[in-house]
Amino acid sequence: MSTSPEPLPPVASPDLAALRHQLGDRLLTDPEQIAPYCRDASRAAPEGPAHAVVLAADTADVSAALAWANEHSVRVSVRGGGTGLSGGAVAYPGGLVVSLEAMNKIVDIDMGNRLADVQAGVITADLDAAARERGLFFPPDPASSRTSTVAGNIASNAGGLRGVAHGVLGDSVAALEVVLADGRVLRTGRRTTKDATGYDLTSLFVGSEGTLGVITAATVRLKAVPPGQPRMFRISFDDITDAGRAVMAIVSSPARPEVLEMIDALGVEIIEDYQPSGLPRPEAALLIGQTVGIDAQEQAETILRICTEHGGTEGGIFADEELLEARRRSHPALVARGMRVSSDVGVPVAALAQMVTGVKRIGAEHGRRVSIVAHAGDGNLHPTVEAGAGEDEYAAAQAVIDDITRFALELGGTVSGEHGIGSLKRHALAWQVEPVSREMQAGIKAVFDPNGILTPGRGI
Repeated sequence: MSTSPEPLPPVASPDLAALRHQLGDRLLTDPEQIAPYCRDASRAAPEGPAHAVVLAADTADVSAALAWANEHSVRVSVRGGGTGLSGGAVAYPGGLVVSLEAMNKIVDIDMGNRLADVQAGVITADLDAAARERGLFFPPDPASSRTSTVAGNIASNAGGLRGVAHGVLGDSVAALEVVLADGRVLRTGRRTTKDATGYDLTSLFVGSEGTLGVITAATVRLKAVPPGQPRMFRISFDDITDAGRAVMAIVSSPARPEVLEMIDALGVEIIEDYQPSGLPRPEAALLIGQTVGIDAQEQAETILRICTEHGGTEGGIFADEELLEARRRSHPALVARGMRVSSDVGVPVAALAQMVTGVKRIGAEHGRRVSIVAHAGDGNLHPTVEAGAGEDEYAAAQAVIDDITRFALELGGTVSGEHGIGSLKRHALAWQVEPVSREMQAGIKAVFDPNGILTPGRGI
């Protein structure tokens, strides 16, 4: 089986003079200035310091950087908001980091076509807020939406809290501008609702994790803000399996939650200890969510009734969005409590009850505490395992995650629902992706990046 092209042996300290001439002070070489751009939000650590960082101001800067890197066989990592959890944006020793954070302009909001044209570094929540000022909204809503970028979310095909109603980010992408490994600029997609012309290159770049090109701009689809007042709901469960069964019953019913999340008892405890918000501390799990539209109250009441029929106990409906804010605090809260090794598996929603029960069983077998926070409505779970300091602790926690991942695959699931593969989950690819598929993906990589400079050894 063929593999992705390995990068050519890197030139020792390649001459930056030509790149400096083009970029000026947008090229960083001072070690202290470079350091913040060499990591992402994952536990993956750089193997060594990068050679330089490009603070791209526009597409031309990215084009110049990649053309130079391709000529000198320098490995490139791409960084947006640095919120990635799979180690995909971590710098390569002697490599070049291309930062897109300064490319943060919302170029246009096209009301007539419900489209937005944005640069790569636009913060996801900022786009949503700008659209809402015009009666529209941006459907994707990752928990990190206030710090993650649109292009970063596209590169990992992020989902988020509203995924049960609006799908993943790829469902909202109409067109892309991408800089290829040799510096050429490629434009994909159209502004039309339909397009059956040639191969769908837009979808190829969605979820490609920077391995095929660098997304510098996007045209994304917006939706009309539903009328009426949203309603938030919550309900506790004494048995986490019952909570999983309730989720299956909700999504197979006429009810239409826009958000449907699960937090297990350990997760609620940690979130409340981190920053109290009044969440009830359940025996096993808490379901929280949101309904929208003129019948939001009735929808929420229907969902709570279904939950009660499946073992739900204390529940309530609210206008305050603090429930969702508490859910967004889950990741920093868990990390602060030593729950440092996380996963991103997905299973068919009908298998959610089996999956959450299996996660608890696997944690007990390893003698490790595991917390489950999940986009329950679409079957995407984020189990997080406790780990102390040191490589042995991380290895022990990773063993738990590996068993959880294998169990998800047994249930017809996936290694990654929305975070991508990066470097931390690459060992698990072979568990899911058959050899012929991996060979085809490697062939695609070779076409777009023949010298293997773009995020090599990650993603595929």
